[in-house]
Amino acid sequence: MKALICREFGPVDDLALAETTSPNVGAGQVKIRVRACGVNFPDILMVQGLYQLKPPLPFSPGMEVAGEISEVGEGVEGLKVGQRVVSTLMWGGFAEAVVAPAAMPLPIPAAMSFEQAAAIPLAYGTAHVALTHRAGLKPGETLLVLGAAGGVGLAAVELGKLLGARVIAAASTTKKLDLALEYGAADVINYTNESLRDRVKALTDGRGADVVFDPVGGDLFDQALRRIAWEGRYLVIGFASGRIPSAPVNIALLKNASIVGLFWGAYWQNNPAVIRRSFEQLMAYFAAGEIKPHIHKTFPLDDAVAALRELQERRAQGKVVIRMS
Repeated sequence: MKALICREFGPVDDLALAETTSPNVGAGQVKIRVRACGVNFPDILMVQGLYQLKPPLPFSPGMEVAGEISEVGEGVEGLKVGQRVVSTLMWGGFAEAVVAPAAMPLPIPAAMSFEQAAAIPLAYGTAHVALTHRAGLKPGETLLVLGAAGGVGLAAVELGKLLGARVIAAASTTKKLDLALEYGAADVINYTNESLRDRVKALTDGRGADVVFDPVGGDLFDQALRRIAWEGRYLVIGFASGRIPSAPVNIALLKNASIVGLFWGAYWQNNPAVIRRSFEQLMAYFAAGEIKPHIHKTFPLDDAVAALRELQERRAQGKVVIRMS
């Protein structure tokens, strides 16, 4: 089978497509014929050796796949050959076949394309669990979303609107903000040429945001934390800016605010029921036409490096997806 291989940690341009042996299925596992694979910022960090998980070399990046089950291992119940599923992985998705623990694949509806399915788990799963399970976002509250046109940010905008919040979307270009408006933002902030801190104050009459959804970190964290509302919740999702910020905790004290972390994938090991309940709700939203993943661009596996660069160079709006031939 074909797979994109990382032989040494370093730039994404060093990755190469290669023929490799299809993985064997063990007890309690299933093999998935991959039809589409989502591209995520952690894939880039993993290839560079900068992610919190370091796979043994060589490996293939790719943390979410959609396809059909092609083989079922001993002891697996509830899954069958030919079933259409989506699955998250620790890595390995940029390949024509993967093996996953049987607990990981989740069935997808017939109306959902493989490309749409591959665009949902990490972006929508992260946003949904963060907003509902971790922050307890309530109707009528104000939600500030940073990086609002990226895959996870745009999902947070769409879900925030669906949950009844007033969404303020912050991004770096007018084009990105226009997309956020399409997905439900009530107000937008261009933090390239506006002060995030001042605009949030103006838009909320000085009250601040009840919930901040932050996959960016860096200087934007420094500004947004100072605009958290009384009893607000600041969701730490990631650090796409490249800088992990430090929090002046006196702000949390004075505002009775919470700084809340969300590492979505850790729920598979610690409380998988949270992910399963969230996924069921997301599938219900999709079936009702209430969410629609925005796929920025699809690439064939042969151009997987270009797909990673599209994300790395900040050109992507919504999700980038790799489609297998």
